[in-house]
Amino acid sequence: MSKLKAHLENIALSHSVFALPFAYMGAVLAAGGIPTSHDFFWITLAMIGARSAAMALNNFIDLKYDRLHPRFTNRPMVTGKVKSWEAIALITVTLAIFVLAAANLHPLALKLAPLALIPLVAYPYMKRFSWTCHLVLGLALSISPTGAWVAIQGTLPIPIILLGLAVGVWIAGFDVIYGCQDTAFDKEHGLHSMPVRFGVQGALYLAKVMHVSSIILFGLVGFLFNLSWLYYIGVVLAATVLSYQHSIVSSTDFSKVTQAYFMRNGLVGLLVFLFTLASLLF
Repeated sequence: MSKLKAHLENIALSHSVFALPFAYMGAVLAAGGIPTSHDFFWITLAMIGARSAAMALNNFIDLKYDRLHPRFTNRPMVTGKVKSWEAIALITVTLAIFVLAAANLHPLALKLAPLALIPLVAYPYMKRFSWTCHLVLGLALSISPTGAWVAIQGTLPIPIILLGLAVGVWIAGFDVIYGCQDTAFDKEHGLHSMPVRFGVQGALYLAKVMHVSSIILFGLVGFLFNLSWLYYIGVVLAATVLSYQHSIVSSTDFSKVTQAYFMRNGLVGLLVFLFTLASLLF
């Protein structure tokens, strides 16, 4: 049980709150309501497989730096609770689960599966080369709603692409805020990020721009899908959460960027998804 717990911590299972709600949002939009149990099951399995592989891969590739970072001393791979070979085995198994799930959905899902994996694999390396690393993470998360739509409909219309873009800039903006804490560490070790490139104040401004853009895009998605007024309640609540998140951080104070801060950001996805579902059902 302790080994299982270590692996669950290594892939940060609780962070599924960032991706799963938007995957389900794409699924309910594609189905026009509740998707079939078949589609729901395999979409969920695909998401679990993809994000588990991505998290384990990220921790495996970044282990060199995580061992030096004072905030990451308790990570399972740093402490040795999860061995490198175990992480590789988990990555292999979870990728196989992702491919199996894609094979049980619309044929286009399996054809596009390799493309979906590119940003997942590229992201861990991006901080070594470019400050656009946050945008690559956003691209990886943007596949949640678009992939779920493809899994059911087998198409990629403009509205669902815009939803993916909304999700991408939302998570990228959050990643910028979170990354501001590591500015000194990144500079010391030659790593790249928006805070390193533009300064903490400039990075926080860019995060605000991205979050405002995401809310505008969420609103546009509701219009293009002809969703009811219920949907926009979710968008307004999501905007409120983001506004609060920005109000409690500054370029000189990141003391509020705790695990609670991190998880609270997941409310954005939950709120938008739940009110999307309400709009479709009522």
